[in-house]
Amino acid sequence: MSSTTGNRREEGVEFSYEEGLVTARGIETGVASSGGSKAEALAMLAEALVLHEGGGEPIEDDDTFLREIGIDPDDLDEDDSPPPWLA
Repeated sequence: MSSTTGNRREEGVEFSYEEGLVTARGIETGVASSGGSKAEALAMLAEALVLHEGGGEPIEDDDTFLREIGIDPDDLDEDDSPPPWLA
C-alpha cells in the first residue's frame, strides 16, 4: 500500500436529498447528477463524468442537433455572452 503526504485530493461521492430527488456529486470534479434513487443518481453521474472527461459524440451541426432534441434554433437568443452565473 502506498500513500502520499501533503498532496491528498479528496475523492468519492457525496449525496444530497431534496423532495424525492437524490443528487450524487463527485467530490474531486464537482460534477453532479440526480435521480430518483441512489443507484439512478450514480448511473447518471457515471454518464456525466464520461462526458465531462471528453467522451461522447461530437456535435457536427448545432442547429441539426437542437432540432433533434426538440428545440427550434430560431427561438434562441444570439447573445454570446456567458450566463450570469459565469460572468
